[in-house]
Amino acid sequence: MWTSTPGRRMGPLLTPAFVLLLALSTVSPASVGNPEDYIADEAERTAGENIVFDDYRGKGCVDDSGFVYKLGERFYPGHSNCPCVCTEDGPVCDQPECPKLHPKCTKVEHNGCCPECKEVKNFCEYRGKTYKILEEFKPSPCEWCRCEPNNEVHCVVSDCAVPECVNPVYEPEQCCPICKNGPNCFAGTTIIPAGIEVKVDDCTICRCHNGDWWKPAQCLRRECLNGQ
Repeated sequence: MWTSTPGRRMGPLLTPAFVLLLALSTVSPASVGNPEDYIADEAERTAGENIVFDDYRGKGCVDDSGFVYKLGERFYPGHSNCPCVCTEDGPVCDQPECPKLHPKCTKVEHNGCCPECKEVKNFCEYRGKTYKILEEFKPSPCEWCRCEPNNEVHCVVSDCAVPECVNPVYEPEQCCPICKNGPNCFAGTTIIPAGIEVKVDDCTICRCHNGDWWKPAQCLRRECLNGQ
């Protein structure tokens, strides 16, 4: 709507609704929220940018726990038993080639940079028993053993000769079987002594092979009359 007065030209009149719409369009999104939230975020960002970590290069050394050592100071990092020296280039640590421990070592100490064997096994174990070095023993009638310097037991088993009978027996405290009744062999199911002829029935005479006890006896049969 336009109005005019004599001698002066007037601009357009603004309605109240148009003024309200113009005011809302000029409000920024940041002004809608809580101003304190934006102030706190800005403070955190600034604090994070201002964090300064100490630089100990050329001044000292820091171990795993954060402890600072002076230049030239000797220290043990972590659980290591090998010492380090703090230098301008950082810690310089001893890394020696430790000697191998004896395989029979029974007591090891870790006081130094390298583990040390304080006690070596000086005995042998065999079937639940212990024996001194170079000790000889017989765990059974057939075995002869010795405890060697390397803590191992070496045994020799008796080499028994083949018995000259079909019914050998083992006696207490004896390794090899023996023929208590002398050499013999089988004549059928009958055991007969070797070296003689044996009449096993009325019509059969048998004899063991000379030296061949494991072979059946040689037997001769003859015609026999009833009653003879």
